[in-house]
Amino acid sequence: MDNLTHSMAGAVLGQMGLKRKSGLGMPTIIIAANIPDIDATCTLLGTQSLALRRGLTHGPIAMIVLPLILTALMFAFDRWQAKRGTRPAGRPPVRFLWLWLIAQIGTLSHPALDWLNSYGVRLLSPFSEQWFHGDTLFIIDVWLWALLIGGYIWARRGERAGVAPMMQRARIVFTLACAYIFANGVLSGAAEAQAADWLRGQGRAPELVVANPQPLVPWAREMLWRGEGRHGGFPYSLGAGLAVQANSAEGAANGMDDPGVALARTRDADARAFLFWSRMPVAQRADNGDLLLSDQRFSGRASPSFSVRVPAALLD
Repeated sequence: MDNLTHSMAGAVLGQMGLKRKSGLGMPTIIIAANIPDIDATCTLLGTQSLALRRGLTHGPIAMIVLPLILTALMFAFDRWQAKRGTRPAGRPPVRFLWLWLIAQIGTLSHPALDWLNSYGVRLLSPFSEQWFHGDTLFIIDVWLWALLIGGYIWARRGERAGVAPMMQRARIVFTLACAYIFANGVLSGAAEAQAADWLRGQGRAPELVVANPQPLVPWAREMLWRGEGRHGGFPYSLGAGLAVQANSAEGAANGMDDPGVALARTRDADARAFLFWSRMPVAQRADNGDLLLSDQRFSGRASPSFSVRVPAALLD
């Protein structure tokens, strides 16, 4: 998910009472909710960053090490301010164990949210480089933004009346967010099952069916399928169901049997990184013989990070 979602999720968790367990509790949990994204610096590598993002810093080792580092830094910051005489008088005592637990919860929330979209996350890196995909929410969900931001403001206003109203309101917001996520997950699962059944009824044997979440319309999905060397897609929405046509099961060749794909994987670093990341790769030949690699999930994106062009000269 985007960093605003991560930040607001951390803030709501803080309002549920965690921020009161230790001084610097709220900034710690918000930073912790974002800290696995320190791997964003690798985007300077362009397409090759696809092989590095959402991996090591989102895996089990990072889930142990990053909260410890953050806790130590926040604890040292508090001591540094006290030594200089700049520590705010109203700040509660910083309790190392509680601060560590707050950092741990915030850090764990990050891969949990990242798993929800079709981009994916390598939850077991470096022990396994398998990608996990929840196919539940679009990577930027404005409705979740509204719920978390509005809920945080509501909980802050409740804090004026006391700790109990604040915590109660934050817990309501947390429950509603979980319900929203769960409902979207159920919708995606039902859409995938319905699409797979329809494809089999058309004589197609789908190897993979993905309900790709769409921006602004959480009740709609872009149904993507692959099977027998072909790929295709059609819309789905809650209520209307599948919007299929007579040729929706025909699809088009995905091009992955092109010998140039294997050569590109070994001879081009960008292609190798892209194919490692891609869940639904598609290969096409340009008129000049160049190999064009893309991914069904991001077929409408103009960003070069979601496509690779391998010169024909490398494939000879």
